[in-house]
Amino acid sequence: MAFDPHVPEIAGVIQLAIAPVFMLTAVGTVIGALNIRLGRAVDRRRELEERLARMSEAELPSAHEELATIARRIRFVYFSIVFAVISALFVALLIAGAFIGAFVRTDLSLTIAAMFVCAMLALIVCLLLFLKEIFLAVSTPRYVPR
Repeated sequence: MAFDPHVPEIAGVIQLAIAPVFMLTAVGTVIGALNIRLGRAVDRRRELEERLARMSEAELPSAHEELATIARRIRFVYFSIVFAVISALFVALLIAGAFIGAFVRTDLSLTIAAMFVCAMLALIVCLLLFLKEIFLAVSTPRYVPR
């Protein structure tokens, strides 16, 4: 097997890799936003758990209800981050596959297309979970101490 890359082929692969790199940047931004939301939910849970011991019996049910909702939000954000990372991994594999195909002179177009579809499906699941978490966050009443 000859390892004989041609500069025009590599230049073409670099040009084709630009769009997936933008997608990788977008997924990284989504992961950053999800990370912030996860941190805020965890902080709220810690604050509420610290207050539980000082709450009256009348306040406990609403606090426990909010804690259950926060747990659901954390789970949605966690799985959203997982799918965002899976999407980013598929994009990274897609870029690597494009370069490997150019160096080895193998037609990996079907594999690269499949990786792009998988990346998009993972991103769609990520965004749907993100939307569900946002819906929970804005539709749940917060416990307000008296």
